Amino acid sequence: MEVKTSLLDNMIGVGDMVLLEPLSEDSFLENLKNRFDHNEIYTYIGSVVISMNPYRSLPIYTPDKVEEYRNRNFYELSPHIYALADEAYRSLRDQDKDQCILITGESGAGKTEASKLVMSYVAAVCGKGQEVNKVKEQLLQSNPVLEAFGNAKTVRNDNSSRFGKYMDIEFDFKGDPLGGVISNYLLEKSRVVKQPRGERNFHIFYQLLSGASDDTLKKLKLHRDFSKYNYLSLDSAVVNGLDDAANFRTVRNAMQIVGFMEDEVQSVLELVAAVLKLGNIEFKPESRCNGTDESRIKDKNDLKEMCELLGIEQSVLERAFSYRTVEAKMEKVSTTLNVAQAYYARDALAKNLYSRLFSWLVTRINESIKAQAKTRHKVMGVLDIYGFEIFEDNSFEQFIINYCNEKLQQIFIELTLREEQEEYVREGIEWTNIEYFNNAIICDLIENNQNGILAMLDEECLRPGTVTDETFLDKLNTVCAEHQHFESRLSKNSKFLTDHSLPHSCFRIQHYAGKVLYRVEGFVDKNNDLLYRDLSQAMYKANHSLIKQLFPEGNPAKVNLKRPPTAGFQFRASVGTLMRNLQTKNPNYIRCIKPNDKKASHIFTESLVRHQVRYLGLMENVRVRRAGYAFRQAYEPCLERYKMLCKRTWPHWRGPAREGVEVLMADLQVPAEEFSYGRSKIFIRNPRTLFFLEERRRQCLQDLATLIQKIYRGWKCRSQFLLLKKSQIVVAAWYRRYAQQKKYQRIKSATTVVQSYTRGWQARKLLRDLKYQKRCEEAATTIAAYWHGTQARRELRRLKEEARRKHAVAVIWAYWQGLKVRREYRKFFRANAGKKIYDFTIQRIMQKYFLGLKSTMPSMSPIDKNWPARPYLFLDGVHTELRRIFHLWRCKKYRSQFTEEKKAVYEEKLEASEIFKDKKALYPSSVSQPFKGDYLEISKNPKYQKLSSAMDEKVLLADVVNKINRANGKGTARIFLLTKKSVVLADQKTGQVKASVPLPDLTSVSVSTQSDGFFALKLKEGSASAVKGDFLLSSEHLIEIITKLHRIGATAADREQLNIDISDEFLVQFKQDKVCVKFIQGAPKNGNSVSCKRKNNRLLEVSVPTTA
Repeated sequence: MEVKTSLLDNMIGVGDMVLLEPLSEDSFLENLKNRFDHNEIYTYIGSVVISMNPYRSLPIYTPDKVEEYRNRNFYELSPHIYALADEAYRSLRDQDKDQCILITGESGAGKTEASKLVMSYVAAVCGKGQEVNKVKEQLLQSNPVLEAFGNAKTVRNDNSSRFGKYMDIEFDFKGDPLGGVISNYLLEKSRVVKQPRGERNFHIFYQLLSGASDDTLKKLKLHRDFSKYNYLSLDSAVVNGLDDAANFRTVRNAMQIVGFMEDEVQSVLELVAAVLKLGNIEFKPESRCNGTDESRIKDKNDLKEMCELLGIEQSVLERAFSYRTVEAKMEKVSTTLNVAQAYYARDALAKNLYSRLFSWLVTRINESIKAQAKTRHKVMGVLDIYGFEIFEDNSFEQFIINYCNEKLQQIFIELTLREEQEEYVREGIEWTNIEYFNNAIICDLIENNQNGILAMLDEECLRPGTVTDETFLDKLNTVCAEHQHFESRLSKNSKFLTDHSLPHSCFRIQHYAGKVLYRVEGFVDKNNDLLYRDLSQAMYKANHSLIKQLFPEGNPAKVNLKRPPTAGFQFRASVGTLMRNLQTKNPNYIRCIKPNDKKASHIFTESLVRHQVRYLGLMENVRVRRAGYAFRQAYEPCLERYKMLCKRTWPHWRGPAREGVEVLMADLQVPAEEFSYGRSKIFIRNPRTLFFLEERRRQCLQDLATLIQKIYRGWKCRSQFLLLKKSQIVVAAWYRRYAQQKKYQRIKSATTVVQSYTRGWQARKLLRDLKYQKRCEEAATTIAAYWHGTQARRELRRLKEEARRKHAVAVIWAYWQGLKVRREYRKFFRANAGKKIYDFTIQRIMQKYFLGLKSTMPSMSPIDKNWPARPYLFLDGVHTELRRIFHLWRCKKYRSQFTEEKKAVYEEKLEASEIFKDKKALYPSSVSQPFKGDYLEISKNPKYQKLSSAMDEKVLLADVVNKINRANGKGTARIFLLTKKSVVLADQKTGQVKASVPLPDLTSVSVSTQSDGFFALKLKEGSASAVKGDFLLSSEHLIEIITKLHRIGATAADREQLNIDISDEFLVQFKQDKVCVKFIQGAPKNGNSVSCKRKNNRLLEVSVPTTA
């Protein structure tokens, strides 16, 4: 059975839309439906993934699937979101290319789930380890927190993201995650105060009321009954399939994993409760004596409870709901608010409070998950943002969302074309320009700084006088009337005057995805997003730990009379930053489509899907991809797949893969215009050519299967025959063995008799021959000795005569050669002039090189990496060696400048590193501090003159330390003196010696692993110094003290080296009792100082502030 190794194998429909033939919108939808009906929810358009929401769980996200797609080519397996995630991750890890994954689609299409799948896949395939797993867990657990506060149930989706999210996940050089940064865009804060029919408020409100304990609700002054809160819609309060209570526990756990402190979680819940209380505040009208209308709060109980939660004086907030103060230069004008204005102020405060809380949550999560290392990181961005929205009633929110999608479409087309062009250039294929619709004109209509819609909306909001939505529409009709993508009933363009599908209070924009009708009602107010200054100042006066951070503009000392930036301006700036960020990364696209509006599985609504295919621009994407070559594949997998179609390449091709593909295509007689050869890939122009190859391969596989069956059956019959033959041979062999054994026994007995007579005769004959041979050898040796002597004497005489003749010939030859060489030298003198000139030139070049090197020498600093450029190529080796020799000499000169004192300081720093590096959190801060030793200048200070004279030896270290009292954990200041023989503790005020401990009595020193300065001097039991027990001390120069103690012990030959124990829990001997000293991390209370408390007679607890 053939192993499935390609998206072309056992394909349902077409796995890659680029190969769809014929290409039309109907065939496109038919292919999507065919694959969806067979649970194939993923389809490719080149490197773009189309994801259909199945509205049910499918068994395609298991750990086995993760391993199946891990480190595999993008087109090697059937389409899957894991293939895109793996391709992006491997490009980031192996090619050092920053990646971004853009997930788009309308609400309910599965964008949030797609982003979770991408993050979970990356978390599964990257490295392991305690720190790496912690970072991965924090990144994954940030999702439940943001979903609870930013997602809500809508008519289209039970878990709809009501904000845009972009997460940059940062990786190290190995591909392990280091942290991340989250950016949020345009939270739908209007949902806080009002929800459409059939929809809910944000999840956190329902989760809090359903899942919080009774004690928590009591502290927050809340009730479980949803109907008691005006901001919560009742018709969809309970959603099938959503367990709000369980989700609340999940959110609490996720916040703890991400790094939220318990008091921060409580503060967040208090603000959520305050928003619910705000919605219950109602107003009643009252008339003043001057005839003006004002408002009063009906029931102040909810106001009171809200003020208690936030720590605000009730009268301050009540006045802020009743009056509005307007400041202009040096004047202040206070006006009363009528009932409508009071409700507007209440809702504005609720929206701003929740929106700023959400932004604070994102910032707080970023602080926890950001990468700690300062080095450059590789980045993978995941963008989960709202898709294009066309409703019956489209307002400011839909306008902003669609503007964002216009920008994303613009960058999508630009980056897709750029990627296609780069591949063609990389492979050496001729690039053909592709005609496509450029939506830059629509983006310019919206964002142009002079006459764009957003600019005119901001201008209308800021101008003095009466500003309404109608005046804004009039301005649009004046400025944009002639724009080809803008339509309005009241514009100067007469062709729309009779268009009854275009109401008077609306305008229409022809987006890339179709025409959208916008109702201008609410545009000005939503763009202003105005919060009265009185409310901001009232919030700032709160005693709540979080409120002051959320409303910094309420600080009376920093009153800013400038109008805050509008919502449209802020969003346009955010989108611009996002676009610049995306353009620096390699893009990967996931286009999400929802098959029906009923949130039901197995239902494919063709009209709905057609609408999404159009506004996502998928058909245009296919055409862009097919404009050049529809299919491309590397030579190796192409040859491996189709090699059976040619006798010359089957079964094995021994040469390069490209030559094999060329032989294959030539043998199949594929027209040359249907394909092109790149540097590493073959490009096929028409899908029909690919399907032709696939059909030939299918037929060939059938023929091969028949051949294999034939060979197998032949082998099986031969094996049966050989088995029978082998059995017959075994039987015959056993019989012949028996017969031959009998015959052998008879022959053996006769042969033994014959052999015995024969061997006796042979032995006697051999003895006679040996004796004769020995006599002959002795005679021959004597004759040879005399003959060799005669021959040697003759040879000696001959050699002497030959030597005399050779000497005479050598002398004559030498004279002749000399004469001949002198003649040749005179003849060829000019021929040798070139070599001399060459040697002279080389000598001058070398001289010039060394003189030039002398004048361009770099500085004597060992860290200076500069070196003069090499003037000639043949000097490369010499140049490199001279640079190495100069660096070694310069380092030696630098080391020779060190004094003995400076060497000693570096040695102490080195020893401190060996003792404390990666063991004590206080160590890194001590690296940059020099070891001074005598911090009190005891020999110069007259205050310590008496104490200085009492010391017999040189004081190596003098510092003020705190001696810890076991009774209450408080410290008493003592002077700490260290000499080569003893440790002395003296009173700071009087200088009187309190204790002197000889260093031989000191057995060990105990310190914690944290950033405190506590250390315990443990004394030898039974010694005179140990009468009062060990010493528990605290010092700011702990690293230096223990390093000097350890150094003195290491240099002394008469005592053992001092033992240093680094642990967060150790025992200290106080007189007759042993007390446990335990170090814990806690929130800073008295500034950032370390606090020591007595818990009981046997335990002292030291609380060390947590370092950021």
